[in-house]
Amino acid sequence: MAPPESPGGPRRLARVSRCLCFSASHRLHSKSLSDEENQKLFGKCNNPNGHGHNYKVEVTVQGEINPATGMVINLADLKDYMQEAIMEPLDHKNLDKDVPYFADVVSTTENVAVFIWENLQKHLPVGTLYKVKVYETDKNIVVYKGEKALPKA
Repeated sequence: MAPPESPGGPRRLARVSRCLCFSASHRLHSKSLSDEENQKLFGKCNNPNGHGHNYKVEVTVQGEINPATGMVINLADLKDYMQEAIMEPLDHKNLDKDVPYFADVVSTTENVAVFIWENLQKHLPVGTLYKVKVYETDKNIVVYKGEKALPKA
């Protein structure tokens, strides 16, 4: 296979993913619902003492393959960004008590994915972050790509 063309040739785009795992506890509980409504909606996940997960996170970035380096992003840099944006604020924490973001946001996996997206955006060049995929369990997975809901009519 021929090497990538030099500058001036076709631009090549690629996506690169990196995974990590962190452990955290939380309680699914919405302040806008009564205790009875929370219990009915969240069941055992509404336990006042909380429960924990070993989360797996897959971060995907996209961009042009640099013809000089052959990379979309230096994986060492991505590792550092993920450490700062994910591991430091979330690993071995009680999401509801230790992470200010979740003081008024229910700590569902959907909202964990949004939190991670927003934190990573602070480190990555604009338009680079493509997808955050959070595995709460092997069977419960959330994918977030930065989309915002359409305004309600």
